[in-house]
Amino acid sequence: MYRRVLLKLSGESLGGAQGKGFDTDTLHAYAREVASAAREGLQVAIVNGGGNIFRGLQGIGDGFDRVDGDKMGMLATVINSLALSMFIKAEGVQAKVFTATPMEPLAHLYMRDDVVDFLEKGGVALIAGGTGNPFFTTDSGAALRALEIGADALLKGTRVDGVYTADPEKDPTAVRYEELTFDEALEKHLKVMDQTAYSLCREGNMPIIVFDMNKSGNLGRLLDGEKVGTLVHV
Repeated sequence: MYRRVLLKLSGESLGGAQGKGFDTDTLHAYAREVASAAREGLQVAIVNGGGNIFRGLQGIGDGFDRVDGDKMGMLATVINSLALSMFIKAEGVQAKVFTATPMEPLAHLYMRDDVVDFLEKGGVALIAGGTGNPFFTTDSGAALRALEIGADALLKGTRVDGVYTADPEKDPTAVRYEELTFDEALEKHLKVMDQTAYSLCREGNMPIIVFDMNKSGNLGRLLDGEKVGTLVHV
């Protein structure tokens, strides 16, 4: 069903139940899922958030400058990508970290053609550093990179199994959507991604699938064409 996808993971997800630092069981589980997909011929790029280490926007109230705080958040995504890349390599699949700003020799500078070439050779590309600019979230970075590399879909791996009418962790009456149009999600004020990322995907006709990454086998089932999570499309 898919040839190339971009998988967006939150930084907090790498921290496990605590949402901070690194949970090695989670890293192992994610790496196994991604490596399995890559071995089957799927091209997988990954964008990680950095919230398990530092989130620039939340630091403002504690005295952090927004611009420098966002730079710290970008560095946090590089650390997360390096960590996940090690676990993917341990599964026997090549992985490279590409960054929006030069960080050699720690990682490779992001160039679209280099990333696509690596994906076509069977490697997993971890694209870090956001957009390289402050005031943009990693959701926006994921949407931008998905469009640039010609992904068939942007997969947003979360801890819930799709988009709901309300927060299912707070409202037990919340109902999950199997499918939505971008217009419906906008009209109903559903939090699929931030507005910049959402607009990029909508204008670029990039479908978004929100799914539970923590359920074992979900990524593989989704990539095999099963209905997993919520599909948001034009």
